[in-house]
Parts: sequence; structure tokens; C-alpha cells
Amino acid sequence: MKKLVFPFMIVAIIVGLYEQTKTKPNVYILVIAVAVFMYGIMKLSAKVPSKHSETEAEEDDN
Repeated sequence: MKKLVFPFMIVAIIVGLYEQTKTKPNVYILVIAVAVFMYGIMKLSAKVPSKHSETEAEEDDN
């Protein structure tokens, strides 16, 4: 899954930046690019364990 998320995020960043360089950028394309980027960040960060939950577990044991 991670192999598919990175290319979509990179394409969304490129499209968003390219659209910003136009004199009259299309807002809908920018919103879609940001949504795809945020979705990718959400998918990637879901796999990273939280430090906060480890700290609470250690405090409960003491």
C-alpha cells in the first residue's frame, strides 16, 4: 500500500505547485491535490506508533 501512496502524493504535490504558477489557478484542482496529499499523509502516519501511548502504559505499570 505504501508503494502506491508515495507516487500519488508526489503527483498531487506537482499538480498543486504547477497549478499555483498559473495566472488564474483552478481552485477545484488545488482542493483535490490537497485532499490527495492529506489522505496520503494520513495513511502513512497511521502506521507510526504513538509515543504518547507508550508513556501512558509505562506510567500505569508504576
